[in-house]
Amino acid sequence: MGGIFDLDALQARLETLGASTEDADLWQDPERAQNLLRERARLEESLASHRDLHARLNENRELLILAEEENDTAVIAEAEAALHSLRTDAARLELESLLSGEADSGDTWLEIHAGAGGTESQDWAAMLLRMYMRWAESKKYKAGLMARSDGEEAGIKSATLLVQGHNAHGWLKTESGVHRLVRISPFDAAARRHTSFASVWVYPVVDEEDDIAIDKSQVRVDTYRSSGAGGQHVNTTDSAVRLTHIPSGIVVQCQNERSQHKNNATAWKMLHARLREAEAQRKREESQNLREDKGEIGWGRQIRSYVLQPYQKVKDLRTSVESGNPGAVLDGDLDAFMEAALAKQIT
Repeated sequence: MGGIFDLDALQARLETLGASTEDADLWQDPERAQNLLRERARLEESLASHRDLHARLNENRELLILAEEENDTAVIAEAEAALHSLRTDAARLELESLLSGEADSGDTWLEIHAGAGGTESQDWAAMLLRMYMRWAESKKYKAGLMARSDGEEAGIKSATLLVQGHNAHGWLKTESGVHRLVRISPFDAAARRHTSFASVWVYPVVDEEDDIAIDKSQVRVDTYRSSGAGGQHVNTTDSAVRLTHIPSGIVVQCQNERSQHKNNATAWKMLHARLREAEAQRKREESQNLREDKGEIGWGRQIRSYVLQPYQKVKDLRTSVESGNPGAVLDGDLDAFMEAALAKQIT
């Protein structure tokens, strides 16, 4: 287990961080101090995981050797099973260690937008929102609903989640794209099969003090009354904030807080992150000569299909990973799809 499992490098970085956090002047910049402490905690967790893996490997290797010498078939089977389990754990640690992008280890914003199709697509967007909230819950991530625009009859037109936890952005960034649903419509009295689309857009939570400057004269600020779940006072004031960056057409909104001031501050952070990610995407496309993935939410742009009728299957169109259990996937069982998409991006 060499290569990425470089315990010496992890230890060296941890020692460097330890020295930095002991600097008496560090707390003059509380935000930098918190970032260093979070990185230190993540490194300590990673180092502990790698050391545990090595210890278990050595322990079971020695156990297997002894069992073979004694011809103890029961212990041989136990040791072999443990080594197979270690292989799975090692593969996951390897994948996580490859989440080395600048923002991979941090928190992330996740937006969902219903495509064309009215109630059908809006209901599908609400299903996706539930799916990602269930996935976050399974990972013990904190998922906060920052904004939600309800559909006229059912579902949602759009929603924005803030997902907080180690590697939240690294995992969820693989979900950006158009998601397609095929099912017998619950809204069609003739019980016909319908195809619906919704888009997912993932971008990292970033420090505002970077190289992206926003000309506030190019941003339209609208306030409105919040909608959806949020307590008995949610609609009593125009506390929700929507920002529209006119040159790019990027729109963000926040209605999570009852305070317009807090929603405004969060919305500016979201806009800053969206613009930063858009610029990063532009540079990636220029350097890799990729086509710009923009346009109508519909055919030809989907990354994954969820088929409930006439058969049951979820298929990722980028990696060909499939599941015959759409119910589990829609309950948040997304790891296989994320892992394959991440591995494909890296290779």
